[in-house]
Amino acid sequence: MEENGFTVKTVDNADLNAVKDQSQVPSELQSCHTAIVDGYIIEGHVPAADVTRLLSERPDAIGLAVPGMPIGSPGMEVEGADPQPYDVILFDKSGKQMVFASYGK
Repeated sequence: MEENGFTVKTVDNADLNAVKDQSQVPSELQSCHTAIVDGYIIEGHVPAADVTRLLSERPDAIGLAVPGMPIGSPGMEVEGADPQPYDVILFDKSGKQMVFASYGK
């Protein structure tokens, strides 16, 4: 994210489940990292371009998520391994989820 112009402050938290619950990240969208960017929740390995788009469009949503840790998503590149297709999911307070972006499909 820093390489893409974002200022990053890392906070280690022993109880990530509580952070995800407090941030209203649905269990099926949870991943390894949770970030707050200008009031939006960013869950997992979301590409920086999608975060930039989210901040530009400012939809009425909680945030974006890439569930799990798909190979080929930012930070999950594995030399010699083919990237896995994955979706970036936009989610809101009502529980609605929609595909915000797709990769490798």
